[in-house]
Amino acid sequence: MEKKMEEKLQVLIQLATLLNENQILWAVGGSLLLYFNGLVCDFHDLDLMIDEHACEQVARLFSPLGIRHPQLPSPQFHTQCFMEFTISGVEIDVIGNLRIEHEGQIVSFPLQSEEIEGQIMLGGQRIPLHSLRQWERCYALMGRTEKAAMLRRAREAEELGKAIKKS
Repeated sequence: MEKKMEEKLQVLIQLATLLNENQILWAVGGSLLLYFNGLVCDFHDLDLMIDEHACEQVARLFSPLGIRHPQLPSPQFHTQCFMEFTISGVEIDVIGNLRIEHEGQIVSFPLQSEEIEGQIMLGGQRIPLHSLRQWERCYALMGRTEKAAMLRRAREAEELGKAIKKS
């Protein structure tokens, strides 16, 4: 059974507390990022982008909280650090240096601090938000054209709004 929104957000606050206290570079991505930007009404799991060099540290922090699932190989993804957890019934994907194979090329998306475009406060914790432009590229390379198109339209509307304000 799918966890309720409030339960998922409580797990996010718990994980944010650990990541922030340990000064790990991280940001939310995927549908959770879209949710926080008001582009979708719901999200299934928590996609947490991390600095790939913090992979072992994050594994040590998260493992006592729930179940770490074995990593299954994927022909499309060659991500440097990928971990799946279930914590309090909530699915979490931890991603360090997302790498997507597209047309025979591997495109890397390591998390960089300058790609964190904003933050929200939730339960007293800072929740950093990854770049929507990066996720537009990721979704396009993944073949998830609907989400890529949604992000493109949102970006174009924002750019049009800025152009109108200037004129």
